[in-house]
Amino acid sequence: MPAASATNPALRDSAFLRAARSEPTPYTPVWFMRQAGRSLPEYLKIREGTTMLESCMRPELVVEITMQPVRRYGVDAAIFFSDIVLPLKAVGVDLEIEPGVGPVVAEPVRTLADVEAIPDLTPEHVPFITEAVQGLVGELGNTPLIGFAGAPFTVASYLVEGGPSKEHAQTKALMFGAPDVWDALMRKISGIAAAYLEVQVDAGASAVQLFDSWAGAVTRDDYGTYVQPWSAEVLSRIGETGVPRIHFGVGTGEILDLMGEAGADVVGVDWRVPLSAGIERAGGRAVQGNLDPTLVFAPTEVMLERARQVLDAGAAAPGHIFNLGHGVIPSTDPDQLARLTAFVQEHSAR
Repeated sequence: MPAASATNPALRDSAFLRAARSEPTPYTPVWFMRQAGRSLPEYLKIREGTTMLESCMRPELVVEITMQPVRRYGVDAAIFFSDIVLPLKAVGVDLEIEPGVGPVVAEPVRTLADVEAIPDLTPEHVPFITEAVQGLVGELGNTPLIGFAGAPFTVASYLVEGGPSKEHAQTKALMFGAPDVWDALMRKISGIAAAYLEVQVDAGASAVQLFDSWAGAVTRDDYGTYVQPWSAEVLSRIGETGVPRIHFGVGTGEILDLMGEAGADVVGVDWRVPLSAGIERAGGRAVQGNLDPTLVFAPTEVMLERARQVLDAGAAAPGHIFNLGHGVIPSTDPDQLARLTAFVQEHSAR
């Protein structure tokens, strides 16, 4: 099945996809990273008694959780509910997501043999993903679905460290000290990420976002040498499908131009970088962002004034998709996101 936007003219003409293609829009489209779940009471209720990875592998849950923020907020795009390590779990890597900790890998990857033991991902590994995406496309109608995958560096850091890390010491030790193992690992993960995104696009996703959550942990030179080529490999393969590609990382202000050059159509800008600077660094590409996620805890009038400033700055970009500068914080009041969504759509339409 082609991307849904290829067969649905109204979907292709949506504000979100037009902005992602750097085309004029009737208003600035808005969605929120981690909008599916996190702060919604209906999400917490449906997840009761179900582990994170199990919920990501049950199509009926994926469809319901992905749809919840679309129904509640009227956002301009849905983000596929999944997890950054799900493709690894699907091919047989022994890992679990521990509440309050994050992904934990039973046997960290440190050698060529460890890398070679990881199977390549095929559609047969993830039939539940195809089923979930097809179900979502049917429910979403003219609202685009964004496919989701973790970028090679970020996924590699979990595999090498064995879990979340602030320093990424083991990851960098492997990167600098065993370049042959590093290249093999990044080749393996980039293949898995690209295949995982291809499954989602083939099932009907209209765009994709490649999350490189930890790319800001490396220097600019090291990013260009050890990280960018592998993100470029993923984005190049997805580029062949014709869907827009969003590339986002945290703490990546110094490498936004390189992240764009890796093959992004839209560069995600986190809240640390003024959007005007992010637009300049994105090099003529559309941008996404970048309200500080904590502003939803401020008085509503303060939040909306700061959102207005983001919108005003975004008007200078070839295309602007309003978003937070990172994911929704779990304790966020959903009503604040509803107010923010309505404000962005109404203010930018004037």
